Amino acid sequence: MPRPLGELEDAVMTRVWQWNRPVTVREVLEDLQQERSIAYTTVMTVMDNLHQKGWVRREAEGRAYRYTAVSTRAAYSAALMNEAWSTSDNPAAALVAFFGMMSAEQREALRDAVRIVQPAEPAAAPAAPAEPAPAPAEPAVPAAADDSGGRSEEPGR
Repeated sequence: MPRPLGELEDAVMTRVWQWNRPVTVREVLEDLQQERSIAYTTVMTVMDNLHQKGWVRREAEGRAYRYTAVSTRAAYSAALMNEAWSTSDNPAAALVAFFGMMSAEQREALRDAVRIVQPAEPAAAPAAPAEPAPAPAEPAVPAAADDSGGRSEEPGR
């Protein structure tokens, strides 16, 4: 499990993730200096620490390095959420409490994510009968089209 990034580590990684290309200490420094006074050696040390922790890889370019993120911000956030959830003594209650804190937009993003990772029900191909099948005694009941799993769509539920 990754430890949460420190404030300056997060500021550096935010740029590396946003730019999504190899970056130099100088580029990160110049961008950070728009918000705060910071020394080149401080940024260089932070980026070296991020390399040592496995957050970025680096390749030499002349006398400097170019740094590239090893994973995405989404993967980092997911790892933090997973660690927090897995340390709970009641994971179901933790999820309910977490969902209760979500905005409507976050709940919709959650629904979208579940649709993406949930395997689709395979459509059964009807077998061609050799002779006509007798009519069923009772009409078939179609599967419920509601994919909410019984969850309420009311806000805060």
